[in-house]
Amino acid sequence: MNKSDMPALGIIEGFFGRSWSWADRESYANFLAPNEFNFYIYAPKDDIYLRKHWQQDWPSETKQQLSRLRNVYREAQIDFGIGLSPHEIYLDRSPERYAQLITRVKQINELSPDILCLLFDDMRGDIPNLANLQIDYMHRVAEVSTAKRIIFCPTYYSFDPVLEKVFGKVPDNYWQDLNKNIDKNIDIFWTGEKVCSAEYSVNHLNSVEALLGRKPFLWDNYPVNDSAAKSNILQLRAVNQSHSQIQQNVSGHALNPMNQAWLSQIPLASLTRAYREKNNYAPEKTFTEITDALCGENLAQTLLQDLSLLQDKGLAKMSVEEKTELLKRYSAFPQNPFCAEIIDWLNGGYTFDPACLT
Repeated sequence: MNKSDMPALGIIEGFFGRSWSWADRESYANFLAPNEFNFYIYAPKDDIYLRKHWQQDWPSETKQQLSRLRNVYREAQIDFGIGLSPHEIYLDRSPERYAQLITRVKQINELSPDILCLLFDDMRGDIPNLANLQIDYMHRVAEVSTAKRIIFCPTYYSFDPVLEKVFGKVPDNYWQDLNKNIDKNIDIFWTGEKVCSAEYSVNHLNSVEALLGRKPFLWDNYPVNDSAAKSNILQLRAVNQSHSQIQQNVSGHALNPMNQAWLSQIPLASLTRAYREKNNYAPEKTFTEITDALCGENLAQTLLQDLSLLQDKGLAKMSVEEKTELLKRYSAFPQNPFCAEIIDWLNGGYTFDPACLT
């Protein structure tokens, strides 16, 4: 497949809990470009100025950091995006709310993002005519935004029943209204058959395309590990075989990484290989080659040896002896950022805090 035939491939920093440092975010420009990714979207759940306090501009220091980050990605020729989540704005449809939203988009325009996402995930959804209320906001945002690509995230971004359990029953004709009324130039995020889908089938993606009236833009919740259960594991394996077969069925593909920025590079780097190699893609071989390239042969061998313990058994089920042995093993690689994150994780530095969800 020629690079020009690839859908947009990138990452969205869109997880709960402990977020990345500014230095880690900047370093990702040097990781994404050589691995054939073409976008990065800034949307950490702990940025209150994108979520609960979305009406307010960032403090000057944060906005300076974002401006610098945007310039780093521009120099690397990687598209830079922002994800805005105006929390349950549709519960208050006053003129003031509309004005606040337009003002906020103009503030975001000052950063000259290439991509702007309007995200209605993780919000109450059992509201009549929800789709058209959200579309109205989406179209107003699109009119004002200077971004070249606009992506909409619906409240119901999967058929996974857990969404109705948490956010209420999906309104009648929700997806059909999105198909009929949202501008066809606007992409729509979709996570697959589940919120955290293990794989993607062509048949499923074709059915979603018919439902939404456009190819879905995948928000892939792998290797993210920000939940109570998944914070106990490090998702290091390469993406599975199904990712190599869906090039023609998506408009884009964004991976949501782990809270551990450096370790995330291992699974993330496998996505573009899956798209490029198609039927020749071999996940286990890819994992070995990526860890060799990123971590060096010795550490790569150690990670391969411990992969089942780190990703399958996980921290909560480890014995004291297993944890002690792992700490000893990875302490043998001093000042190594990959090992530093493993050690921090083993010592409870990434323990899930339910407060992060609010």
